[in-house]
Amino acid sequence: MDYPTWKLFTDAAELGSLSKVAMAYGTTQPHISRQIIELERECGGRLFQRTGRGVVLTELGQRIAPKVRAWLASTEQLANDVRTSAGTPIGKVRIASMPSAAHPLVNTLYKRLNEQYPLIQLAVREGQGNQLESWLEEGSVDLAILYRTNPSPKNGDTYLAETSTYLVSAVGDPLTSRATVPFSALRDRPLVFFCRPNSWRNQLEAIGAEQGISLNVVLEADSLSLQTHIVAEGGIYALLGPYAIAAAAKECRLQASKLVRPVVHRYIALAISRHAQLTLACRTVMQVTRDIAKSGLAGLARI
Repeated sequence: MDYPTWKLFTDAAELGSLSKVAMAYGTTQPHISRQIIELERECGGRLFQRTGRGVVLTELGQRIAPKVRAWLASTEQLANDVRTSAGTPIGKVRIASMPSAAHPLVNTLYKRLNEQYPLIQLAVREGQGNQLESWLEEGSVDLAILYRTNPSPKNGDTYLAETSTYLVSAVGDPLTSRATVPFSALRDRPLVFFCRPNSWRNQLEAIGAEQGISLNVVLEADSLSLQTHIVAEGGIYALLGPYAIAAAAKECRLQASKLVRPVVHRYIALAISRHAQLTLACRTVMQVTRDIAKSGLAGLARI
């Protein structure tokens, strides 16, 4: 196993373009292409499919990518362990976060690590629910901060905080003029919601079915910014958490009312990839994240 060659393989998979890889490596695209072709020859099959926009992993490439990433991570950590004294966390930890937690939580996490564990390097990605789940499953990240809907943690998740759901509208809307609004008020209301698949949407639709209500989703958008700007113009509603509302209110005028009867809870979870190497650095990041949540520093209750 040649580390630089397999690192090239994962970089090409991440960037989706041999030209971008060549630019990052300070070489030419033909040179990168020759290296990939030689690797494919050694593997006995195509690892990448060439498209008009770049390259994507073939079925073989997708099958081996998580194992290659895990091997690279363990190799990097071994090198770090050799270079550093025992018990000192060092190395890269890849963490993904939903946008509403990226700034209050991950920002605090970075500052804390920089002060206490400067040899840990964070690689942060931002995405929505299903994308975060995919990154965990394929091993492109070690940890993810995301929403869960089940009140009991599973698969090694750690729940950091619990939050409620709010109906969001333009300022002046009579429906959200009070502190709370019953779930039944969602009947026939035009909603903008996250694209499928989305476990939170499934939960809300299940609650609606119990009450004989069908959610009227007229627009799907995975962008929080797009959702809130459209809602601010009036005539359409969104279902969001309080921190996302507070952050969006800096750019547009919104009004929100807590959803009750029933209250719809969500749980901010710290999840670990089954492909992750539980290095000392990774375990340290997990512990510091839990400590931040426990101390209430990052405003997690408002997310």
